[in-house]
Amino acid sequence: MADLHIDDFYHDVASILLGLYNSFPRLTTLFVADLIGEHEPDAFGVPAPRHQACFSAMLWLAEEGFLRYSDVIRQEAIDQCCLSERAFVLLSRPAQDLFDHSLPISIARQRATLAQQLRDAKASGSSTRIAEITHLCFVR
Repeated sequence: MADLHIDDFYHDVASILLGLYNSFPRLTTLFVADLIGEHEPDAFGVPAPRHQACFSAMLWLAEEGFLRYSDVIRQEAIDQCCLSERAFVLLSRPAQDLFDHSLPISIARQRATLAQQLRDAKASGSSTRIAEITHLCFVR
């Protein structure tokens, strides 16, 4: 049985980190619907499981020290959030093993960052590649 919920988790984490990286250091509101699209709640108003999983990924990243936020907006968003120093350094530091010396140094430096690797993985649409790169966030 495939662990599709883990693939979704990696997609969500990549989107969350990149969204905050792209707005760093500005505080922002991060909406679940902006990350995964609209998912209709059930007849009782309880958010869909996919929606709950994405929201929980945001809270988990905060608990693990990757982001800070001031409040939640129901289960729709986290408000006034920003990457932690740890996450910013992780995403912006060039990895020497990815440094392409044939490129101009400014371009090579940017291409060697984990943030760019996440962008490339998301652009590829490969769940395997997104999982591999996102997992690097947790092991570095």
